[in-house]
Amino acid sequence: MTDRRPSRRPVERLVTGQPTQDGAGVKLIRVLTQDLQRRLDPFLMLDAFGTDNPGDYIAGFPDHPHRGFETVTYMLEGRMRHRDSAGNEGLLGPGGVQWMTAGRGVIHSEMPEQADGRMEGFQLWLNLPAAQKMRAPWYRDIPAGDIPERTLPGGRVRVIAGQAADTSGAMQRDTTEPLFLDICLEAGANFGQMLPPAHNAFVYVYRGSLTIAGTAVPRQRMAILANRADADGVVLEAGPEGARAILVAGAPLNEPIVQYGPFVMNSKEEIFQAVEDFRRGVLA
Repeated sequence: MTDRRPSRRPVERLVTGQPTQDGAGVKLIRVLTQDLQRRLDPFLMLDAFGTDNPGDYIAGFPDHPHRGFETVTYMLEGRMRHRDSAGNEGLLGPGGVQWMTAGRGVIHSEMPEQADGRMEGFQLWLNLPAAQKMRAPWYRDIPAGDIPERTLPGGRVRVIAGQAADTSGAMQRDTTEPLFLDICLEAGANFGQMLPPAHNAFVYVYRGSLTIAGTAVPRQRMAILANRADADGVVLEAGPEGARAILVAGAPLNEPIVQYGPFVMNSKEEIFQAVEDFRRGVLA
C-alpha cells in the first residue's frame, strides 16, 4: 500500500473489448482499440487472450513486421516462443514478460510451445516518441521470478513497470513513464496507487470484480480513469469474489499518431516509407 491515500480518480467510462483474430487466426479480445489511442496516449493497443482450446491459439503469430513502438507481452498461463530478425530468441512462460522495442524495424514471430492446455495473457503496445521511433531494435525476456512482487493486506501486486508499493518495477521508461501492475485482491480488500493527474490510465479486470470510486467494474471490462487536477491516484476495491486486474498508466506524448497495421509513426509519409522498406526487405 502506498504511504499516503490517493485522492480518487473516478471512472470516466467502461469499455467492452471486441472479439477478433490476429496472427494466423489466434482468437483474442481487443480491449484498447484504435479509436482510443488519442485518449489513452501513449498506449496504442491492448489485447487480452485466454482459452483452454488449442484451436484458438495453436497457429500463433508467424513472422510479421513492426516499426515505431514497443510491445509488452505478459503471460499468465502457457508458453510462447519468440524469434526475431535481430537475432533474439526467448521462451515466454507463465508469469513472465517479453518487452520488445521495434524501433526502426524488426520482423518477429510468437509461436505457442504447447499442443494443449490453457494460454492466457495480454499484449500491450506502447508508443515511442518521435525522436526514438528509428532507434535500434531491443528485446528483453523477464522471467516470472525477476518481476518484483509485494504482499499487501488482503492481496499482492506484481510491479512489471514503474513504481508501486515502495517497489521499483522490472522495467522503467523515461519519456512515457509507463506503470504496469498486476493486482490480486481478496474479497473486500483494497489497493491504492498514486498517479500523476496528467497521466492517462486504465484498469482491466480479468478475474472477479472491482469498485472504483463508486463505479462497479465487472470482469472483462476496461475502466478508463478520468484525468482530474484534484485527483492524484486511484483506489481499487475488490468485490465479494475477489479480483485480479491490471492497472496501466503513462505520460502522454501528445504527438501525431498514424498507424497502418504493424507500423505506428507520426506522418503518412513515414508510414509509406515503412511499407516500402518492408517490401524492399530493408525494414530490419
